[in-house]
Amino acid sequence: MKKLKGVVPPMITPFDEEGRLDEYNLQKLVEYLSPKVDGLFICGSYGCGPLMTLQERKRVAEVVKKYSAPDTKIVVHTGALTTKETTELTLHAAETGCDAAAAVGPYYFHYGDEELIRYYSDVIEAAGEKIPFYAYHNPKFQGYETSLHVMKQLKNVGLSGIKDATFDLMNYAVYERELVDDNFDLALGTEALWISAHALGCRAYIPGIGNVFPELCQEMFEASMNGEKDKARELQFLINQLRDIMYLAGSTQLAIYAIAEIRGIMTAYPRRPFLPPADGEKGAIKEALQELGVI
Repeated sequence: MKKLKGVVPPMITPFDEEGRLDEYNLQKLVEYLSPKVDGLFICGSYGCGPLMTLQERKRVAEVVKKYSAPDTKIVVHTGALTTKETTELTLHAAETGCDAAAAVGPYYFHYGDEELIRYYSDVIEAAGEKIPFYAYHNPKFQGYETSLHVMKQLKNVGLSGIKDATFDLMNYAVYERELVDDNFDLALGTEALWISAHALGCRAYIPGIGNVFPELCQEMFEASMNGEKDKARELQFLINQLRDIMYLAGSTQLAIYAIAEIRGIMTAYPRRPFLPPADGEKGAIKEALQELGVI
């Protein structure tokens, strides 16, 4: 895989009511999404990756790869607390035949630049030519920033690209200007800023709402790529209204489980300690979606 392109939703992971990995609904979700999008980003924030064991995360990668369409690009989030765990998950992603791996910096403790450079460099060295490896820049969940200095150093030792989930368009523009070239990729980690990022050179985005409205995300991508600016802008406004509705569940991640049930895609649960949206929240989400005219 040279570079990501298109719509690559950060897929949620379904669990049952007791908190066990729900492979039946995982397969169902993969088979629903895979023909409608360009790729799947798995085991990340939406996918409850940090709440799963290493074996569960490996199993998710195996199931997703098995049931996705052959041309669907699979990117596995492999970030973990330790270099050893991140390396193990990255190599497993390669062995499973996935197309790329990506990792946040190690969370809980706040590490300095040199520690982050060593962490990522060790994983990049272990991955070698086996699988492209991206830095997943998500300071909200990582707990601290990964500096531009770190990214530049990592590019020099083989980093393939960045998933930018900073929600900061100025930061995205700096990455485009300072880092992106024919061999270094940059994907936008949200649907909220797509048309702005596309104007700066973006060719791939990772939309949470794409779990449940993949057709709208694909339509917005194609409108932008085809130069249909008015249509793309209208879709951007619509998708951002959908994001507003998602907060009725308290978080965008939890809302996806509710909307998946409302749209008849599947009925599943998030991993504890997350609680599923309450009936009142689901009712409010359904009513808002009806008022918006998307269901």
